[in-house]
Parts: sequence; C-alpha cells; structure tokens
Amino acid sequence: MSSTPFERETLLLDTDENGISILTINRPEKLNALNGQVLSDLNDALHHIEESNDIRLLIITGSGEKAFVAGADIKELSTLDRQSGEETSSAGQNLFNRIETFPKPVIALVNGYALGGGAELAMACHIRTGTANAVFGLPEVSLGLIPGYGGTQRLPQLVGKGKAMEMILSGAQIKADEAKQLGLLNDIFDHSEAIEETKKLSGKILKNSPSAISSAISAVNAGYRTNGFAKEAVLFGQLCETDDFKEGTSAFLEKRKAKFTGN
Repeated sequence: MSSTPFERETLLLDTDENGISILTINRPEKLNALNGQVLSDLNDALHHIEESNDIRLLIITGSGEKAFVAGADIKELSTLDRQSGEETSSAGQNLFNRIETFPKPVIALVNGYALGGGAELAMACHIRTGTANAVFGLPEVSLGLIPGYGGTQRLPQLVGKGKAMEMILSGAQIKADEAKQLGLLNDIFDHSEAIEETKKLSGKILKNSPSAISSAISAVNAGYRTNGFAKEAVLFGQLCETDDFKEGTSAFLEKRKAKFTGN
C-alpha cells in the first residue's frame, strides 16, 4: 500500500494501486475522540481526496482495536455557550454533510466503539461495515445535550423513528449484531479480515461508472433533505447554557454520576 502526499497529526492516509484510500483517525490514546484538530484535519483530508485523481473510493476507520471514534472531546465541549455551541454544531454538521454528499463513495469501517460524534461520523458515510466488537451509541443526553452533528436526523432515516428515539433518549448502546439487524451496519467481519473484506466490497463498486456512482449518491441523498439540521444546531446551542449541561459535563470529567434538575 502506497501513501499519498497527505500528512496530518491526527490522521493517516494510505492509497493502494486500485485507488482505494484508507483514512485512519489516529488518536488511539484518546480512543480516537473527535476534537477541533481532528475535525479540521478531516476537512483538509476530504479536500485532498476529492481533488486527487488517484483516489476513487474512501474507507474511514479508527486506529487500534478498541474504537472507531469514541465520541467528542468532553473537555472541549464543556467550554461551550449558546453561540459557540450552535456554531460548533453547525460546523460539525457541515463537515459530515460534506461526507454524506461526497462525490466519491465513502465507507465507514467501524472497528470498535462508535459513540456520539463517532456514530454520527459513521452514519454520514454512504456504507458502513464493522468488526464484531463494533458498538454504536448516542449518549449525549447523559451530558445534558443532544446529538449535534446530524445524529437526530440520520439515525431515524437508518433505523426508523421509534428505535432512533429509544437510542437517543436512553443513550443506550447497541452491539454489532443488532446494528446490522437495524441497518446501521451493512456487514460484520472478523477484525483480521475487515480491511480486506471491505476492499472486496469497494472493488465491486469501482467496477462501475464513476459518473454514475456520483450521480447515484446525489440522487439518493436528494430524498432526505430537511431543515431538521438547522433545528438541531439551535437546540444544541441552547442546551449549552443549561445547568444540566454544566452538571453533565462536570460529572463526566469528574467521573461521578450526574444529578440533573431539568434546568
């Protein structure tokens, strides 16, 4: 596997001779959690990949064997107020919308925990494969928040409104088998074979017309456009100034159980 000329502190990008790139989020010591630097680097990577004639398909995964992306950086989140919270939500949505509408196929290989922003990142990809230890969850309500990077919009589209409500309101996690049954995962592979098997799927896609593939992505996405994303960002920002948000993030960072008051 040869490397393309792209380097960032939080990401690894490798492209093979068939034009399949693997973008690895590389913060294993933080379970690949999303912070401002990762999101900025990811935006740069997408620009590079879109412009590169050598790259035909993108696979996004996480470093190590524990996590795809285990959520956002709570320390960063805890500093948000209403305005910065809404801006943060909108910026994350714009980035993940860019993935969803990317003209080249994007596959998430979920190799462990995909929580919060990690689940939202995976849901923004066109297809999701996973390893047997893949776990999805949207635990934002335990912090006094809601999913803010498009999760309230994409999860119902993928698993149905009732199950999405259950997952978002409870913050409960689901394992790989249930995720596949619900449609969150297209396939589950052994960890040692996950890259190879995902590349086999990629090869089936890349046998087809690139222009038809891009048009198909655009056509499918056209059926799901709503103003719900803007509402999500506004509500996310409002919650950043509640007592429950301050209590939820403080409790997480202090490793204690939160005591919510509804204020």
